[in-house]
Amino acid sequence: MNDKQPVTPSLLLALTPVVLTLIILGTQIFYFGVFEPHIPLTIGLALTSLVGMYLGLTWVDIREGIFHVVHVALPSVSVLITVGMIIGVWIASGTVPTIIYYGLKALSPEIFLAAGMIICAVVSVSLGTSWGSVGTVGLALMGIGEGFDIPMYWTAGAVVSGAFFGDKVSPLSDTTNLAPAVTGTDVFSHIKNMMATTIPAMLIALAIYVAVGFFVIDTQSVSFAKIEGITNALEDNFYISPWALLPAVVVMALALKKCPPLPSLFAGVVVGSAMAMITQGQNLQSVFDFANNGYSIETGIAEIDGLLNRGGIQSMMWTISLVLIALGFGGALETTGCLRSIINAIKSKATTFAGTQTAAVGTAFATNLVAGDPYLSVALPGRMYSPVYRGMGYSTLNLARGIEEGGTLMSPLIPWNAGGAFVITALGLGVSGDNLENLLYIPLAFACWTAPLIGIFYAYTGLYSPKASDEERERWESSGEAIAEFNEDGSPKTD
Repeated sequence: MNDKQPVTPSLLLALTPVVLTLIILGTQIFYFGVFEPHIPLTIGLALTSLVGMYLGLTWVDIREGIFHVVHVALPSVSVLITVGMIIGVWIASGTVPTIIYYGLKALSPEIFLAAGMIICAVVSVSLGTSWGSVGTVGLALMGIGEGFDIPMYWTAGAVVSGAFFGDKVSPLSDTTNLAPAVTGTDVFSHIKNMMATTIPAMLIALAIYVAVGFFVIDTQSVSFAKIEGITNALEDNFYISPWALLPAVVVMALALKKCPPLPSLFAGVVVGSAMAMITQGQNLQSVFDFANNGYSIETGIAEIDGLLNRGGIQSMMWTISLVLIALGFGGALETTGCLRSIINAIKSKATTFAGTQTAAVGTAFATNLVAGDPYLSVALPGRMYSPVYRGMGYSTLNLARGIEEGGTLMSPLIPWNAGGAFVITALGLGVSGDNLENLLYIPLAFACWTAPLIGIFYAYTGLYSPKASDEERERWESSGEAIAEFNEDGSPKTD
């Protein structure tokens, strides 16, 4: 981009493309009943570009801003491609069918939701990627839930709660490292500070899932004949053995050795491909086809066919195209100054620490909602709110936690966001006009939306809301940051 500074739009002008895009998006989804956010977001990108040109930016300025944001988030696209391959190959290798088989044998319907959340959390902490956890063990859990006649949205809610918990606190996670990086803290202090909201949120979710399993879902009507039919069909069509779990074990082992997530996941593709040929009798050409186009099987049992006919790079193209368009929209909003104007308007209303913390969480969520990108929802508020916290004398650990809660955890709960689009695609929720009920996974992902509420509660009560340490204050002073004295309510003192 050139060196000239864009004119900052007024709040009304900044809100115009955002509001119009949300209206078009809502019309597309809820009036026409078509869950295809691509075109509304593309129109939003065009409207935002027109605002930028009105403010004096050239198309080259806007284009470079768009491509910059897209470039920053390309690692997430790489993960999507790799997870698409994993899904197809791990079904062919028997890994996913084996997990489903053993899950149906070992778990009971009453504890399934709670156990599913815990399993996804453990895998996600180990891998450092919520998307990888959702696309692998999460997919298998959907099959187990199907066998137990548990509604898809309940299983998806438990999977999302567990998987995104891990993405929030794993030192291998990209967003867990991004949040402290943009706020000026270190990753392990950040993780420790997040436990104050993460642990209560997970315990609340766990209690709800246990209660639902025992008292809400009718587990007495579970057809054991149906479960037996599914397990028999899996045995007839796949080699079921603990050896089939080797691809998952390899990925977990590499992650625990702190190998980067993307190479670890790709190693899972390679090992899964070998297992498909060795234990399932597939040939190399078939494995290539599964990795690209997904697995295909006809067992005569609808539950199995509906679950296992999926995966492959091509199955992720709907999500990848949505991610790229959403990133472009977010890049245009940032380049034209629209996001900056909206955030500045929010910041100007926050005069206390509690208000600022609430605004930071809300801004991260709103950026997720509008721009459709979890990375931008963490990075942009992190950069813009850091001076406010320093000026109040509060540790930016509070900010890092807030933007993770409004950014990382809210991402899967917004269907047109990169996180939400991936969840819907990978778990086979098949959201459309006639089955929007599958979107009920959003309120049922309890751990994701209770954590921000707990964090805001802490801000208003003063619990787990650390002031700046002497080390932080010295670091800020050495870098020329202004540090204000503050009142007991967190508002800055004035002369």
